Amino acid sequence: MPSLAKPSSAKRLVIGSTESYSGKSAVLLGVGLQLQAAGMDIGFGKPMGSSIGGNDADPDLDFIVKTLKLSAARFYPPSISLTETAVADRLAHGGQVPTHYSLQSYTECRGEDLLLLEGPGNLTEGTLLSLSVAHIAVEIDAAVLLVTRYDSLLLVDRLLAAKAQLGARLIGVIVNDIPADAAESCAELARPFLESQGIPVLALLPRSPIMRSVTVREIVARLNAEVLCCPNRLDLMVETLTIGAMNVNSALRYFRKATNMAVVTGGDRTDIQFAALETSTQCLVLTGQIPPSPEILERASDLEVPIVSVDSDTLSTVERIDELFGQVRLHEPIKVRCIQDLIATHFDMERLLQLLDLKLPVSAS
Repeated sequence: MPSLAKPSSAKRLVIGSTESYSGKSAVLLGVGLQLQAAGMDIGFGKPMGSSIGGNDADPDLDFIVKTLKLSAARFYPPSISLTETAVADRLAHGGQVPTHYSLQSYTECRGEDLLLLEGPGNLTEGTLLSLSVAHIAVEIDAAVLLVTRYDSLLLVDRLLAAKAQLGARLIGVIVNDIPADAAESCAELARPFLESQGIPVLALLPRSPIMRSVTVREIVARLNAEVLCCPNRLDLMVETLTIGAMNVNSALRYFRKATNMAVVTGGDRTDIQFAALETSTQCLVLTGQIPPSPEILERASDLEVPIVSVDSDTLSTVERIDELFGQVRLHEPIKVRCIQDLIATHFDMERLLQLLDLKLPVSAS
């Protein structure tokens, strides 16, 4: 692979991540919107598309292009998507890179001030196709901004490894989804250490319930659930997942501490269902395929709280919804506004522009 030296041109920025579902797409969108608000002409592309359901569909691309209001000239579509077919094609060539995809189009500037490129899901994804973050950065002479999701101070280890892999092309990192009780250690321990190692920390983004939320519609799709009432309310946002398996007095105390819940409980637990409907519940998920009582359906309809039914047990249902919370996507306007606020408050845009050797348009500055 060619040199990982500092890029000679700073017109291209690859936004990558150390792990999947780190918030990379959200950060890219937030940064892009802030640059546009400052008067900068940006382009957007994604060299390697993400496979959804085993095909070439990538709904995130359309959403970002639409939200940034980009013309066709400012969108650089994927060269290829990481599908079973693409992998099989690569393996069949016995080590030779197929000729039907190329990064050439990403080197041809169309007049934008900066081209933002979304990298693969992590630092190793795409290696087989020579489309990892490092490969892309070298081939198109781009800088790299990495997003990592907070799990512990061991995130420093990941970022040191990324620095070793990307070299001077890594111009900055963002630590995302930091819980309140870890904010101080991140700011006073992790950030100074990373800076001392030549890794600029451009943002420490706090955990946001909105950014981690999912819609009732997504829950229905994940569970293949039957919607029993309020089908017009499936766009409600669910921030927390709660199990209704205790006695009703304990459940009420528990429910009152949470907000915007999805409550998973047995279809025969009418007492728990009534308790949930009197608190901050966005939907009831009834397990065991036991229909709710007419009184529950009537009360839920009055309050406009969707009730959905599944034939699985409570534990497996909770596990499947919990997985969904770890894979949230950025397709709701409220999330766009939230990431805009987070970037505006916590991201050092001035430092990014300095690192890229870019200046805002005279009219903006």
